[in-house]
Amino acid sequence: MNKLYIGNVSAEASEEDFETIFEQWKIPHSGPFLLKTGYAFVDCPDEKAAMKAIDVLSGKVELHGKLLEVEHSVPKRQRNCKLQIRNIPPHMQWEVLDGMLAQYGSVENCEQVNTDTETAVVNVRYAAKDQARLAMEKLNGSMMENYALKVSYIPDEMAAAEGPPAGGRRGFGARGPPRSGSPGLGARPKDPIIIPLRIMVPTQFVGAIIGKEGNTIRNITKQTHSKIDIHRKENAGAAEKPITIHSTPEGCSSACTTIMEIMQKEAAETKFTEEIPLKILAHNNFVGRLIGKEGRNLKKIEQDTGTKITISSLQDLTLYNPERTITVTGPIDACARAEEEVMKKIRESYESDMAAMNLQSNLIPGLNLNALGLFPSGAPGMGPSMSSIPPPGAHGGCSSFGCSPYGGEGPFWASMLSASSQPLCCKSPGHPESETVHLFIPALAVGAIIGKQGQHIKQLSHFAGASIKIAPAEGADPKLRKVIISGPPEAQFKAQCRLFGKLKEENFFGPKEEVKLEAHIKVPSFAAGRVIGKGGKTVNELQNLTCAEVVVPRDQTPDENDQVIVKISGHFFACQLAQRKIQEILAQVRRQQQPKPGSGSGSQTPQPRRK
Repeated sequence: MNKLYIGNVSAEASEEDFETIFEQWKIPHSGPFLLKTGYAFVDCPDEKAAMKAIDVLSGKVELHGKLLEVEHSVPKRQRNCKLQIRNIPPHMQWEVLDGMLAQYGSVENCEQVNTDTETAVVNVRYAAKDQARLAMEKLNGSMMENYALKVSYIPDEMAAAEGPPAGGRRGFGARGPPRSGSPGLGARPKDPIIIPLRIMVPTQFVGAIIGKEGNTIRNITKQTHSKIDIHRKENAGAAEKPITIHSTPEGCSSACTTIMEIMQKEAAETKFTEEIPLKILAHNNFVGRLIGKEGRNLKKIEQDTGTKITISSLQDLTLYNPERTITVTGPIDACARAEEEVMKKIRESYESDMAAMNLQSNLIPGLNLNALGLFPSGAPGMGPSMSSIPPPGAHGGCSSFGCSPYGGEGPFWASMLSASSQPLCCKSPGHPESETVHLFIPALAVGAIIGKQGQHIKQLSHFAGASIKIAPAEGADPKLRKVIISGPPEAQFKAQCRLFGKLKEENFFGPKEEVKLEAHIKVPSFAAGRVIGKGGKTVNELQNLTCAEVVVPRDQTPDENDQVIVKISGHFFACQLAQRKIQEILAQVRRQQQPKPGSGSGSQTPQPRRK
């Protein structure tokens, strides 16, 4: 990825001109300049040199009256799903960037590139080629906080590996079987899982950590190769502010140690006499495994590091803040060692839970796990939003799928299914269309779902990215009320999960009773037969596969949109799987109804025969 393309080159330019420019800006190159009409190529010895050339020269240096354009040279066969976005505002929040990228498609991976420039650079891989192309068209040159974004393709090794073998005859594969671990076997390199470190610092030290004009925090990020978000606007007037550090485990620890040293120095200068402990934030579902049986894990960390560690009470948790505070007291070097051990345990727990979620996710087709926001950047095929900030969404609580309110028994992913902070309701190319589901809940539960002055339903709607409305009561004494949920599959998943969990938390179902609800979805009347299948075969298979009861009532009169109702009853995962399977059938019906190319009127131009 170290070969550069230099565009907008004047006809008067020579190799000597480029030699002079690269020498003037102290940019090394490992080969001669290949000069063509209007453009040129050159090799750099490493990625750092290539990035420096792009940052320093592109759009900034003029040669014979023309501003040079410098970017990675990418062969067409590798110009697929991978982009590099440069000139990102230095203090832009990760969650804002995530939301911006998700507008154009499913982001499989987003990683920051370490550069010497003030602005940030990220490499992004989209799930599909058209999504990357759309992002390139829309973002390149667009303004963000007075910075013009620069977007270019970078070599997509996956695309090259998946493409046809060069020079091979059509219909014949490569010689011999695929080698173990090669792309031909479907394997792809595993990216490291990056879990952010979250700490709390006294508000009076935030200014010292940022420094004059942001110089201190900028130096920390450069030295530790990390991205640091200081959430100054959270909890206005609070005595402490959260800081999120995104980096490798080593980078997080190094940045944390530097921040502790800055606070200690500031305390000495301001004659602040109180002890400044290290406060680490961690999701409650990790804490049980961190403590260990009879507190053994925590005691060992204390003994090994010479620190004292306390963990905030369960009573301090709130419905929309499932984090607990791990307070470490001791000398800075001891606290730093304790942080490494604590975060090591948390990362192990996270990886274990993610593996459990991967197993479960295979059962539910049609869901974009990236958009659910369950995983950090670096997890293969998963979205980055979890790595930004702790989820402000509701804690799980659906005992029917292994999650108990504020308990440490269920896996972390189960409690986080409704927790992503990124709204998903915005329509954009590459995103699935909105669906509408009618979920029936006990009439007595309506108040709990709406919340005081409608706060709970508003928060739920925002966090899930779905429209959620309670329909008016039907009849004099209805036992059930209809909740109308509109949004794409991921929003449906999160909203319905939270509704199931809320009913369990509020004790509308017994301690050992599974939450089972009925959901209605509408399907075109002509497709109802496909859902039922010949002699009821399809609907029976659906029920066997999903463990949900699926009924298409006979003798229905289609509504004004020529649609009929399909009823689905069961626990949360059963309902979700049945809904997705039915949507899969409907998508297949729609595809079959689309006119095939060349089958229309005579105005269609005939397709040339392939030789």
